[in-house]
This record gives sequence, structure tokens and C-alpha cells, in this order.
Amino acid sequence: MPSPLDTEAPSTSPTREINWGDFRDHLTTADKEGHRKWLYPRKPKGRYYRARTWVSYLLLLVMFAGPFVRIGGNPLLLLNIVERRFVILGQVFWPQDVAIFAIGMLLFLTGIAVFTAAFGRLWCGWTCPQTLLMEMVFRKIEYLIEGDATEQRALARAPWTARKIAKKTGKQAVFLALSFIIGNTLLSYIIGTEQLFQIITDDPRRHLEGLGFMVAFTLIFYGIFARFREQACTFICPYGRLQASLLDENTIIVAYNHRRGEQRGRLHRAESRLERQQRGMGDCIDCRQCVSVCPTGIDIRDGTQMECVHCTACIDACDAVMRKVQLPTGLIGYTSLNGIERGEGLKVAPRLIGYTAVLIGLGCVLAAMLLTRADVGTTLLRAPGALYNQTADNRINNLYLLKVINKTNHEIRITLKLENMEGEVNVIGNELVVPAQGLANTSVLITLPQGSVHSANTGLVLGAYQGTKRVQTLRTVFVGPRDDTNGTGKDR
Repeated sequence: MPSPLDTEAPSTSPTREINWGDFRDHLTTADKEGHRKWLYPRKPKGRYYRARTWVSYLLLLVMFAGPFVRIGGNPLLLLNIVERRFVILGQVFWPQDVAIFAIGMLLFLTGIAVFTAAFGRLWCGWTCPQTLLMEMVFRKIEYLIEGDATEQRALARAPWTARKIAKKTGKQAVFLALSFIIGNTLLSYIIGTEQLFQIITDDPRRHLEGLGFMVAFTLIFYGIFARFREQACTFICPYGRLQASLLDENTIIVAYNHRRGEQRGRLHRAESRLERQQRGMGDCIDCRQCVSVCPTGIDIRDGTQMECVHCTACIDACDAVMRKVQLPTGLIGYTSLNGIERGEGLKVAPRLIGYTAVLIGLGCVLAAMLLTRADVGTTLLRAPGALYNQTADNRINNLYLLKVINKTNHEIRITLKLENMEGEVNVIGNELVVPAQGLANTSVLITLPQGSVHSANTGLVLGAYQGTKRVQTLRTVFVGPRDDTNGTGKDR
């Protein structure tokens, strides 16, 4: 690491006043003409970076192994939009479970609000797939091939030689291969590993659509990690823009302690902290190491910014400098605005209590819905355009369409029985057997004695049975002639 006494961009004045608004007037990754400025962040080192590395290894293992993990025969996660079949933690969900999805989304959004209000953008820096893959996979490969930030800048300015072509081409080839793996992993979460392997091993001409998605996903991820990079966080992701309404004075954030650090200025050799304070200087020696390691190119000393993803690289860089110049660490660290301004400890804000109460309530509702969720989803509707039919033996029948969804991992046999009156229920065709995690559609003919039909629309209650167990209760109407003589069968 460069010496804090020999910095890349020393301050022009040891008593420079910080301008808290200037940094908001422009993007750190663009020049005055709007052209992109390519970032070359220095490789971070330190305790937080080591912790993030181990966390990233665990999460990446879960991400890439997820499609192959089975719970009760079902994948860990499957979002099959085409077939409208969703599997979460081994549980199969169908469009009929839309109420559960709605509560689940409310729970997720409320969880974001609670988590952000309490811990800031901890998600972005430690667990977001974009950050994990960019900083812990692609960036490390870049360091391995092209070297650290100084070597990367030199390579970018160097003329095109065989060495430069080999490095640049090799890096892009590795990036493209990784993008192919990542794209196929994402695709397996959508269509499942079985269909993905079929696309890979079968004749490509039989799976042109799937092959098209494979190519599209590969190119998208290659573009994100090889070119777009930090702009995915600063331009596209809305989370950074939401934090302004979610953070408060007690939220834990990565921040620079300006009360301790200002005024900034170069450190004189053999100068003690007391002598520095007597000159009116703070602990920040303006070495800009926090800026050189930032993956989004910001200066954390300017205050809370949308571009900051709380990756903690600046904390490690600053702590290393503080130890070297024998000053206390923690000039940049996890703290809150009240912790900096008032020296207060962390505390729970009233709105965080309200968020948490809503979160707990939604969690209880979701748990109740999941515990009472039926293994079978049945829909019974009258056949469109079909009228009632009167038979010669004074009976009336109606035709219905029956749809049965099996949410279990084994096939089931379903029978229907009338619950509120005498009559016959006949499934047209063979016995109603629904395959595991499958869907069955059939027609049902319900026949009632004419004397049981006293109005144009008679309410029916049917039970759907799996063996002797009733799995669902169905309600529908039976259409027949209106009878004003209580059983004569004559229309009015």
C-alpha cells in the first residue's frame, strides 16, 4: 500500500474546507462532457474484506448449487413463469396461491424497509449478487490477470503489444465463460435443471427458444460485469435512491467521522496527535486511500451518498493508514449520524418499531396461510354456453369443467360427492387421477332429481375427496327450470 506520507493526490491546502454540496452536482464516473471515466479501484485488504470474502464464498456456493438441491423431490427455488409454476424452499406454488404471493411480497418489501432503517445498505455491500459477483469474482480475476490498480492504468495507457493483447483477450475470454455459467445458472432457476440439460445435450435445432435465452443471458451478464459494472448500482438499481426515505439519524451506516477528521491535511513527519490538534488539524491526513479502493469512485468523506454500497473497503483502507501513522482506527466505520454528531450510542427509532410490528403481523398472516394451505387446488365452473338438460326419467343434469392442481410429489385420485342434497356426480372419461405436481382438466356431469330443483339457480356444495379425506369444498350453482308449484316441474 502506498505510504500515507506519499499519496497519489495530495491536498493543495492542509486546511481545505470540505464542501458538502459540491459532490452532488456531478457523477464521479463521468467527466464534464458526460464521457465515462473508467474506474480502477485498488485491491482492498483488511478484516472486513476477509469477512466479506468468506460470506461471499458461502452465498456463491448456495447460488450455484441451488438449482441442484432438492427438498422433498422439489428444487430449492424455481420460478417457472412460462408454466406458472413456482417452487420456494421445496414448496410448489401455483397461480391459485396468488394471495400467498401478495402477502409474501408485502412481507418482503416491509422487510427491506425494516432492514434498511436498521442497518443501512448492508444488503448491497455484503449479500447483493451484483456486488458479490463483481467484487469477489470478476474483480479478483482482473487483479490476477492485469494486476492492481496502478498496473491496470499503465496497461490501459500502454500501446497494443502482444503482451497487452494476450492479457486483454484472456481476461475477456474468462469473463465470457463465467457469464455463460452465471447465465445458465439463472436459466436453471427459471426452467429447471432437467430442461436445461436437455437443451445442452439435445439437438440445438429442437430447442431454438431455449438456446436463444442461453445466449441472451450470457451476453447480458457479460455486458454487466465486463463493461457496465458499478453503473448497474448507480444508474439502474432503485435501492440507492430509496435509502433517502428509509434512513434516519439512528441507522447504522458506513460513514466518515468528520468531527474527528476535519480539518484535513498532510501529516508532518514525527508529528504527534497533540501537536496536530494544536495546529487545528483533525485525524484525516488526506491520503485518499479511502477513495482509491472505492468500487463506485466516491469520496466517503463527502457524506452519505447514493453511490455508496457499504462495501467497507474504505474502512479497511483508512484503518490501515491510521495504524501506520499511530492514530486511533475507526475514522471511517459503522456508525450513525447521531453517533457522529452527538456521540450517542445506537438506539431503536420509533418508526423502526412500527415497521417491525407490521413485519411481524405480515409474517404471522403468511405463516397461517402456509400452514392451512391445501395440497390440492380445485376449480369447478359451468361449461360455457351449456344449458341444463331434462331426461325422460324426470331428472336434470348440468355440465361442468373441473380443474385440479396437485401440489404434492405423488399422484392422487380425486372423487367428488354432493354434500347438500341427493344426486349423482359423474366424471366424464376415466377415473380422475392427478399426476404429481401436475394439472388435470376434465368434464363433470351433475344430475339431480327434478323435484330437488326449485329455482333457476340452485346452490350446490360438493366435496373433493382423496380417499376418505375431504381436501376441498366446492360451491357452484345448478341451472334448471323455475318451479312455482314446489316440484311439479312446470316452467312459469
